[in-house]
Amino acid sequence: MEMREEEVVIVGAGISGLATAVALTRVGVPVLVLERWEELRITGAALALYSNAWFALEALGVAHKLSPFYVPTQKGRITNVTNGAVKEVSYSGFERRNGPILVHRRKLLESLAEELPPGTIRFSSKLISIQSQRTPQGSSIATLQLEGNTIIKAKVLIGCDGVHSVVAQWLGLMPPVPSGRNGIRGLSVFPQGHGFSQALHQFVKPGQRGGFVPINDTDLYWFLFYYPKSTGNEIPGDPMLIQKEVMENLAKDFPPRYLEVVQNSDLPAITCAPLLLRCPWDLLWKNLSRGNITVAGDALHPMTPDLGQGGCSALEDAVVLGRHIGNLFLKNRRIVPEEVPRAINGYVMERKWRVAGLITKSYLSGWAQQGGGSGWLMKLIRDFIFFKVLYRIIFDSIYYDCGKLPSISLPNGSQMGCKND
Repeated sequence: MEMREEEVVIVGAGISGLATAVALTRVGVPVLVLERWEELRITGAALALYSNAWFALEALGVAHKLSPFYVPTQKGRITNVTNGAVKEVSYSGFERRNGPILVHRRKLLESLAEELPPGTIRFSSKLISIQSQRTPQGSSIATLQLEGNTIIKAKVLIGCDGVHSVVAQWLGLMPPVPSGRNGIRGLSVFPQGHGFSQALHQFVKPGQRGGFVPINDTDLYWFLFYYPKSTGNEIPGDPMLIQKEVMENLAKDFPPRYLEVVQNSDLPAITCAPLLLRCPWDLLWKNLSRGNITVAGDALHPMTPDLGQGGCSALEDAVVLGRHIGNLFLKNRRIVPEEVPRAINGYVMERKWRVAGLITKSYLSGWAQQGGGSGWLMKLIRDFIFFKVLYRIIFDSIYYDCGKLPSISLPNGSQMGCKND
């Protein structure tokens, strides 16, 4: 049996886990990241980063590694598939910036992982069980058992292990609930160039919303969100079958340019899954931490993708956690277990109302854009109330600056901060 002790253990090496590890590393906190896969697992093709995500990336010192390769999406075209009507929207000035920026998920994960010291990520490490033990001093120590009979004791445990989080389950959070919709997402590659303008091209019909947006000159991210015809419909697991289902059934009446994008998909990048969310009241009234244990990212706030805030809010979580735990570490020059619950609680109080609001807005936004009905009321809600009145208000409301990480005082009296190019 292998036994070891760690200051901070993070479960999961996705966006949330890696970003949190970078935040803590920046302030000098030793971190161990446990990842159950043999390497970084790239699930999903790309994600939109809004201004709140760029504030977080700047605080983490990573923004400069991404911004030179991608450009903002400043406009959108929304086509009503049923009648062919097209609505133009402008993202320029959204959230006081020039619109969201699409980045490859792989590039973001690799940029974060490169900032960590060698050995920070322990791969092939599947969490089996968690126990919280009291010390003679009255503090809590998290004891983790991994597959292969490894025991790790941690002064702080942060679950960044996704929608079906083992750590969230241990905390007593209810499982995420279905939104009633499924989501198909993919990456298309045109080696000679796709020729599409840098815009979000969307196509809507009752119960369905699809679209695509360029990432660069050759790559496009595409998606299709839909209400399944019956709860018994199984989601195909084979990417080729998913692609066929989109082209021959779900989106067969979409414009040819959309089908062309789907046709040119990088098959391994196609995913299909139910769209899940955590009930907002769960975040407000349930325990999001217990002593020295908490959760972040999708483990804390799974949400529908309609505002593009899943990854963005995970980056916010990382900076806020880094600030609260970092202040504790810098105050004592070590992690004092007796003071950890206060730092964790500070993080929880700062985050729960913010992410509960994002979950609610995202769900309502998805419902308004692709409600299952085609009657006059849904048309009124979608075409007039949502797109003409609420669309910009909702997206502007996600503007948020999560703040900076604390600076480290060096022996010569100077301070070291993050690179914020």
